[in-house]
Amino acid sequence: MKQTLMSVIFSLIVAASLLAQGSQTKTPDALNSKERRIAMPNPTAVALSQIGQISVNAHDLERAVAFYRDKLGMRHLFTVPHMAFFDCNGIRLMLGIPEKPEFDHPSSIIYFKVADIQDAHKVLSERGVQFESQPHLVAKLETYDLWLAFFRDSENNLLCLMSEVARN
Repeated sequence: MKQTLMSVIFSLIVAASLLAQGSQTKTPDALNSKERRIAMPNPTAVALSQIGQISVNAHDLERAVAFYRDKLGMRHLFTVPHMAFFDCNGIRLMLGIPEKPEFDHPSSIIYFKVADIQDAHKVLSERGVQFESQPHLVAKLETYDLWLAFFRDSENNLLCLMSEVARN
């Protein structure tokens, strides 16, 4: 029964998709095997699309909280034993002391999007943030230029400013 219902739903989805594309109307049974492989959704598949929280390791939580709050200007949400949380425009950033030795490693690089990378670099440098280099052009794309500037937090994790500068 469940499989039959899934087949009916799939048939409706494929038919609606084909009509929306303005192509010849084919019933799902008329699709060749390649079209079925491409078109058939997997109802058990999971597609991740939204980040809810990012965790960054810290060894001195008080020092790390001061860095993210005072130097980077992030909004501190709350602190609990061994963890502190910040708001990054709807994504929660967790600073945490690693629970086990296997979790004690540098974090992935977090790229913070800024409108004016030169200004952000200047302000953060004045606050004592140590940059690996000056902001630099990474790629000239069709509608914007991509600029990056890498820096380290108080726990030696690599972070980055990222700016997409509109092309004239």
